[in-house]
Amino acid sequence: MMKEVRIFTEQARAFTELLNKPRYRALLTASKINRNDLNSFYLELTDLIKVSREHMAEARAYFDNQLRAQKLNDTISSVTDQLAKAKKQGSFASLMAAKSIPKSLHCLSTRLMEERISNPSKFVDYGDPPPELEDPELYHYAIFSDNVLAASVVVNSAVANAREPEKHVFHVVTDKMNFWAMKAWFTLRPPNNVTHIEVKTVEDYTFLNSSYVPVLKQLKSADLLKFYFENQMENATKDARNMKFRNPKYLSMLNHLRFYLAQMYPNLHRILFLDDDIVVQKDLTALWEIDMDGKVNAAVETCFGSFHRYSQYMNFSHPLVKERFDPKACAWAYGMNLFDLDAWRKEKCTEEYHYWQTQNENRLLWKLGTLPPGLMTFYKTTKPLDKSWHVLGLGYNPNISHEKIKSAAVIHYNGNMKPWLDLGMKKYKKYWTKYIDSDMELIRACNIIMKRKQ
Repeated sequence: MMKEVRIFTEQARAFTELLNKPRYRALLTASKINRNDLNSFYLELTDLIKVSREHMAEARAYFDNQLRAQKLNDTISSVTDQLAKAKKQGSFASLMAAKSIPKSLHCLSTRLMEERISNPSKFVDYGDPPPELEDPELYHYAIFSDNVLAASVVVNSAVANAREPEKHVFHVVTDKMNFWAMKAWFTLRPPNNVTHIEVKTVEDYTFLNSSYVPVLKQLKSADLLKFYFENQMENATKDARNMKFRNPKYLSMLNHLRFYLAQMYPNLHRILFLDDDIVVQKDLTALWEIDMDGKVNAAVETCFGSFHRYSQYMNFSHPLVKERFDPKACAWAYGMNLFDLDAWRKEKCTEEYHYWQTQNENRLLWKLGTLPPGLMTFYKTTKPLDKSWHVLGLGYNPNISHEKIKSAAVIHYNGNMKPWLDLGMKKYKKYWTKYIDSDMELIRACNIIMKRKQ
C-alpha cells in the first residue's frame, strides 16, 4: 500500500512539473499557439495519463486481491475453528470408546449375577480363608480390576505358564458393583483345582477411608469434582490437550490401591503387581529370586534418549519437584512390578505417596494418573529389570515385532486399543483371546443378545 501511495505521489508530481514547464505555461497566455509545443504537450500528457491508468488498474487489482485474501483468511480461520472443534469431539468420542466397558461385558456380568442368584449355595464360603492366602513362601499376585474378562485372562495366562500352579496365589480386588460377577466367574470357571484365588472388594479394606487416603479426601473438593466429572461435552472438551487428564478413573481407588500393598498384605514379603490389560507368556517365578539390592520396586525402564524422563511426567517449574528430583532420571512402567514389601515398610513408601498426593491437590505437580506419584514415591528405590520381562505398547503401537512379543514374559496392551474392544488391533488380539477360548460360548451369547437389542 505504501508503494502504491509513493507511485501516485510521483505521478502527481510529474503532472505538476509538466504543467509548470515554461513552454507549456506559455500556451495558456499566448495569442498565437505554437502547434509543435501543443503536440509535444499532448504527447507527454497522454503518456502520463496512460501510465497513471496502468498504476490505477494495478492498484485496483491489488486492492481486489487484498479483499480476496482477507475473505480467504476468514474462511481458513472458520474452517480451522470447525476442524479444532471436530478434533476435540473426535478425541472425546475416542476416549469414551477406549475407556468405557462394552455392553457385551456388562451383559456378561449380568449373566454371572443371574447364576449367583439362581444358585446361591455355590458361592457360600465355608470356614476360615485358606492359609495359603497369607503364606509368604508362595508366589503372590495382586490384580485390581473392574473387568471380569480382563482379570480372567491375567489369571489364566499366568497359571497356564506356571511350572507349579499350586504355589501361585492371586489376590483379585474389584469394586462393590462388580464383586459378585467376579466372584461367580472364578468360582464357576477356575483355571484349575490347585491355584488359590481370593476375590475381595475395596470396601473390605476398612482402613482405606477418607481420613487416611488423600484421594478419597480430595474427592470432597468441589473444584476437583468439576474438573473430573463435568458432564457437558463442549465443556469437557474445551481443553483438548489435557482431555485425557480429565478421566475420573484417575481418582478411582482401584487405580490407587497399588500404593497400599504393604498394608493390604501385612504377612507377605514380596508380591507381583499385574495390570488387568496384560498377558503372561512365561513362568514368572524367577522374579521372586531376583536380588533386589534393598530396592522396593523392580520394573522395566522405558526411557530412551530424551524420551520418558522424569521431566515429561511432572512439573519441574514447581520448587518442590525441582528440589527433590532429577529431570533426566529414567522413568519405568507400571503393569508388571515386583514389590519387596519388607523394604516398602522400611522406606515408608505409603507415607511418601501420601505426602506427594496431598501436595498435588491443585494438580500443579502433575496432571495424569498414578505413574507420576509412583515415580516420586519409588524414586531411587526402583531396580531395573531386563526389558524382555515386560514388553509394552500393544494398545497403541502397530510396529512391535512378532519376535519381540514371542520372547516377552509379559505383554502389555497399554494404550486405548484394548484387546476386548472393537478398536483393538487385530494383529495382537490372538495373544489375548487364546486364554478365553473355553469361555467363548457365554461371551458369544452375550454378543448375540446385545445385537438383538440394537
